[in-house]
Order: sequence, then C-alpha cells, then structure tokens
Amino acid sequence: MAIVDKLGESLNGSGGGIILTSVDAVVDWSRGHSLWAMPMGTACCAMELIAASFNKFDFDRHGTFPRPDPRHCDVMVVAGTVTRKMAPAIMRLYAQMPDPKWVIAMGNCAVSGGIFYYDSYSVIRGVDEFLPVDVHIAGCPPRPESLQDAVLQLRERITTESIAPGKRHVRELLLPTNGDVSLHENGDRE
Repeated sequence: MAIVDKLGESLNGSGGGIILTSVDAVVDWSRGHSLWAMPMGTACCAMELIAASFNKFDFDRHGTFPRPDPRHCDVMVVAGTVTRKMAPAIMRLYAQMPDPKWVIAMGNCAVSGGIFYYDSYSVIRGVDEFLPVDVHIAGCPPRPESLQDAVLQLRERITTESIAPGKRHVRELLLPTNGDVSLHENGDRE
C-alpha cells in the first residue's frame, strides 16, 4: 500500500489533524502543478494539440508536459473523432495510466461526435460514453489557448480533491457583505 493511501485513510478518521490536512494540501498542489499529459490525437483536432506543444504557447509554465507513455501520465487529452474501432485502444491506454487520472475531451467530435456522428455508423457520440471526462473543450478545432484554459480548470478541480477517497475540499472566496471587492496596491483585498 502506498504512503499516499495510508495518509488518505488516516484523513478519513476522526478530524485528520492539522499536519495531515496540510500534507493533503501540499499533495493536491503538487498534483495540480505537475500534470503530465498523454496526447491522444485521433483526427484533425490533433493538429491543434500538436500546435499547443510549440514554444509559442509554452505549456511548460503550467507544469504540463506531453509524454508518450501512458504509465507516466496523469491526464489524457483525447482530441478528435473517436470511432468504435478506436475506443478499445483508448480504453486500454486509459487503463494503463496510474491513479489518479483525468481526461480532457478536446473538440466537438470528442465532446459530442461532431459533424461526423450523424453521417457515420462508426462514430461514437463523445468520449464520455466510455471514459469519465473531467473537462470538455468545444470548438472545431479548438485553439491551443482553449487547451491551456482547460488545463487551468483541471488544476482548480484537482486542488479541491483530497487524497482521502470520496472526500473533497471546499474552497470559498470570502467577499465583503456589500459585494464590492477592492484591492489594495499590494494585491490584498479589503
């Protein structure tokens, strides 16, 4: 049993303590800031996925690196049309990824079947029919900036998860009672 699983079990006990909850926050932060992505380009959206890896968009600053091996990846980015013949291969690669793992569906075809769903018997209506998708990116094809936004959304989602099974953190934005938020010169809220 991994040490993270032991920590998760101890967090499920009574209270969890300040030290374990701080360790939980550090683990969530490190998971969110070191996402290794497995690019799964199946159709034309793969060109935008490839363009996102160029230095113009600089995914490295978000801690997201493309990796060809599913055994080293946290995130699978499915970009493009998925056919019934391709679905078992995608599921096999997803099963080889270690837990915790997340999925981003990139493009209209990966989200809802796209324009090819109604004209072909072999196109699956979205990746979420056989994989649990965490973030959907609409567009035909979506720009690499949309993929960056999806990675940032996934990072926020990861910070709310706990290493304890079935437990989530609640992070609230504290606003003044009148609803106005004003920032000081150093960036602190009043």
